[in-house]
Amino acid sequence: MAAQTYFHLHSLRCLPVPLKIQNPQNQTHRFKRNPVVCKLRVAVIGGGPAGSSAAEALATGGIETFLFERSPATAKPCGGAIPLCMLDEFSIPLNLIDRRVSQMRIVSPSNLVVDFGKTLKPHEFIAMLRREVLDSFLRQRAESSGANLLKALVTNLVVPTSSLEPYVIHYTMDNCQHQLAVDAIIGADGANSRVAKSIKAGNYTTAIAFQERIKLPEDKMGYYENLAEMYVGNDVSPDFYAWVFPKCDHVAVGTGTVCSKSNIKSFQHAIRARAKSKIEGGKVIKVEAHPIPEHPRPVRVRGRVALVGDAAGYVTKCSGEGIYFAAKSGRICGEAIVKASEGGDSMINEDDLKREYLRKWDDKYFTTFKFLDVLQKVFYGNNAAREALVELCGDEYVQRMTFDSYLYKKLASGNRWEDAKMAMNTISSLVRCNIMGREVEASAQKILSRV
Repeated sequence: MAAQTYFHLHSLRCLPVPLKIQNPQNQTHRFKRNPVVCKLRVAVIGGGPAGSSAAEALATGGIETFLFERSPATAKPCGGAIPLCMLDEFSIPLNLIDRRVSQMRIVSPSNLVVDFGKTLKPHEFIAMLRREVLDSFLRQRAESSGANLLKALVTNLVVPTSSLEPYVIHYTMDNCQHQLAVDAIIGADGANSRVAKSIKAGNYTTAIAFQERIKLPEDKMGYYENLAEMYVGNDVSPDFYAWVFPKCDHVAVGTGTVCSKSNIKSFQHAIRARAKSKIEGGKVIKVEAHPIPEHPRPVRVRGRVALVGDAAGYVTKCSGEGIYFAAKSGRICGEAIVKASEGGDSMINEDDLKREYLRKWDDKYFTTFKFLDVLQKVFYGNNAAREALVELCGDEYVQRMTFDSYLYKKLASGNRWEDAKMAMNTISSLVRCNIMGREVEASAQKILSRV
């Protein structure tokens, strides 16, 4: 922890709210000197699960906190599934849950259907929420904890050349230009992070997720009461899966891809075709698309700036899950700053953030991310491998291990004998489905040649 005095940095500001000046074209926040050294001031840019969780942790820990969110009324396109452990860990009210999914079906390229949820206990389920509802709740809770919520668009970030100088945030609020000087920044502003660009954090590969919200007739909505569906195949995505997830009064139908983004609408057309009998007669009420990171950025901490959530690249391969990891990374980062600054009374530096945030994050989740990366490479490469994946999902041991790991966010401890059997079944499925997969693809080519 850096022990140097930071009076020069804090002399720029000590008021928690802006004071407007007369020129509306270039308004700036003015701050009057405080006779005592101010508390550490941190800006969190981005008000999704990552940013709101970070802001709540900071404000609760005594840090003067500013949470920037440019569009509180909107939310990132998202399947909206969260694991059971997140409800308790983040005190998510049960009334926010749209659907409690206790049944899942996964459909192979040849339309083999496997029910994937036979091992769930009576109290276990996957919670389905709308992001606009969850995000709003988390922001309000951060604000109630003492964070200053600014409905503003950050337009520029001036990085200091000295450890004794502040970061200066330029932003637009109520059609006026403002500036804010802060000691540290948490970038939670998504895959196209302005904060990441400002600190030269490097690029990463992104997927595109495309989703339509479809309001179904009442009888067809009943089919999805507690059921979610996943479809795999080259027709719906060459490197991911497509989904039909239930919401409060509609379903979210979507797909994603990394390697063939220009064809995303074709893949969306394919998932609608494969689920046609169950969603026919529905009305599209919203169309959404958004980039999704595929791996962590090369740099996640630089100076007194840390990246969390999608800005850091915390979305898992294979499942595409990001909500829990966004909220968790934000909380870990916020708590790290509170600890390193001794409750806001001391300056922090890059080593503090790497030690208290990055090391803890990587120790806890590095293995999980790598494991899911390997699974995606093995099972999403072609239709033969996808057939093997669906076949394996019919095994109850595979289901129990999968759900235990997903619902409770830790790699489940298995039985050595069962693990060995699972490995052998995996190999035999891949071998068997490789033959079947070639036959399926050959048939598909014949059909296409006749069209």
